[in-house]
Amino acid sequence: RFPEEVRRLPASVTVITAEEIRNRPARTIPELLSGEVGLSARDLFGNNAATTALDMRGIGANASQNVVILLDGRRVNDFDISSPQWAAIPLSSIERIEIMRGTGGVLYGDGAISGVINIVTRSPLLQGTRVEAYGRAATYNTLETQLYGGHGGPAFGINGSVYSFSSDGYRANNRNEQFNHTLNLRWALGEGALDLRFGGDRQDLRLPGVRRVRPSTGLDEYSTDRRGAQNPGDFSSRDSVRAGLAYEQKFGDAKFQLGLDHRVKDARIRSPFQFQADELSITSLTPKLQLPFKAADVQHRLTLGLDLHAWNYASRRADTPENIDRPGNRVKAKQNTIGWYAMDSVDLTASTLATLGLRSESARYRLSDSADQTAPACAFGCLVAPGVVTRQREHAWEFGLRHALDARWSAFARANRSFRLVNVDEIYEAFENPPGSFNFEQRFDVLRPQTSKTLEAGGEWRSGARSARAALFRTDMRDEIHLNPVTLDNRNLPPSRRYGLELEGRTPVTDGLQVSAAYAHTRARILDGTQGTISLAGKFVPLVPRHKVNLGLNWEASTQTRLSAVMSVLSRQFMDNDEGNRFGRHIPGYATLDLKLSHEWRGARFALAVNNAFDRKYFAYAVASATTDQANLYPLPGRTVGVSAGFKLE
Repeated sequence: RFPEEVRRLPASVTVITAEEIRNRPARTIPELLSGEVGLSARDLFGNNAATTALDMRGIGANASQNVVILLDGRRVNDFDISSPQWAAIPLSSIERIEIMRGTGGVLYGDGAISGVINIVTRSPLLQGTRVEAYGRAATYNTLETQLYGGHGGPAFGINGSVYSFSSDGYRANNRNEQFNHTLNLRWALGEGALDLRFGGDRQDLRLPGVRRVRPSTGLDEYSTDRRGAQNPGDFSSRDSVRAGLAYEQKFGDAKFQLGLDHRVKDARIRSPFQFQADELSITSLTPKLQLPFKAADVQHRLTLGLDLHAWNYASRRADTPENIDRPGNRVKAKQNTIGWYAMDSVDLTASTLATLGLRSESARYRLSDSADQTAPACAFGCLVAPGVVTRQREHAWEFGLRHALDARWSAFARANRSFRLVNVDEIYEAFENPPGSFNFEQRFDVLRPQTSKTLEAGGEWRSGARSARAALFRTDMRDEIHLNPVTLDNRNLPPSRRYGLELEGRTPVTDGLQVSAAYAHTRARILDGTQGTISLAGKFVPLVPRHKVNLGLNWEASTQTRLSAVMSVLSRQFMDNDEGNRFGRHIPGYATLDLKLSHEWRGARFALAVNNAFDRKYFAYAVASATTDQANLYPLPGRTVGVSAGFKLE
């Protein structure tokens, strides 16, 4: 919440710089982050990260709800199960990305189970006058453009960008059209600053659906029509706008910050049997204060803060887009949360830092449902869920310790408790009463909060451009909130455990050649419970690869020419809905290689990128049937080639 020296934090932290982002072959933020240890991206279609979930430390199916994503310190996670709109943050606008693994519950609250990722965009101040233009053309009729401009001095700065993307996509019925714009203003106010930030984005996305494979009947759409569409008429759209104010000021040694943010999203989705239009808005107020002080000759930095979030959700559900003004059901939900936190960083010695934090958060839900039985969607009657008003309260705590053994070596250890609250898409559902009767009812089911406890220890070595880091972790999770992808009911899962080892290092080989390597060994197991008559104790959590290797190469052939390469290798995974590990088929392991050759000439930068250079036929997500041998797969693109050019005037 306030600037900290990375090497003093008792946590596994990575910072990706703007130069690293510019040099790597990644096209989107999830692709970039999946090259880091402990992170993997799970995409459905491979079209500009439109449906990508980011998994940190082996969460599995619910990964995107268990990591907090920040944009300039402000949450972008929504009160539904959708992933962040990654394409609304073009890579060229980013100054750095901060990754903090396995912690964040005290400072950021709900959802910081596996960690926190903060995307920091470029400041308007002290940049002079600058104009940048960028364009890319790639396989599948892909066109991407961005125009950025800014002017900034020591007292005032302004910058803004316009971004567009269009692509037919790898699959049939998978065209994606995206448009974003931003405007940022910053005033320096003595020992403080005032920021105003505005942004908006629109996305129109076609949804091709699954490819079905069922050996017992000879059905294999994955092999015979890999790029086909299951539902040629399905689509989704998303429009959102955001505005934020941030004020910071220094009073002596104390620092004060105040954030006020408002965001509105209008999302629509058509599936074979329903059209749904949702409006979601949030207003947040986040004041915080850092107070340095000494007690018994020990230096403290106490951070105190308050988070107030007000969510409003309104959903209309009809049979077709043409009937959305006469919906069958109207669902409304409000969630108001109040969280306070305190985190103290204590300099026990010149080389030893301890952190101690506590958070308490309460949430109030107000839920209602109504139906128009004369609407076309209610031709056979519409179910109505009884209204619900309820409250929940949770807490988080953290204790960490980091010690610098010498100028190069340091070690850290940490213990923490985090939580996640249920979101609106996990509350409203139909259920059989009694089970097996085919007598369905509608209900609001506010599930128990999900909680976790994490233990972690690690060490780090740095010497100039060389570095290495190792970390061991264990996370015990209770009441994990989970959507069954087949029955579409939500539930609290039995206890589970994630534990593993993370290793990473980088070193220059010659003056112009640097290599990096990372390895993550992750075990995710269910500790107890049953699925029907099947015991789940000791079973592996689906969608978690046990092994993941990343290899990177950055070769500066000359001062103007650079080649970068990133290889990712993942081991096989159990399919979603296969908690019993009995389906008999897996998501196969796969390896991908991405390459980028760039050259600078007279202020311009040209690049050729080849993604999935091996042209691997693979998929990262699949759902296993609970009653047959059918699996539904989501094929990802083969080899893609793109050329880009960027121009800068300053």
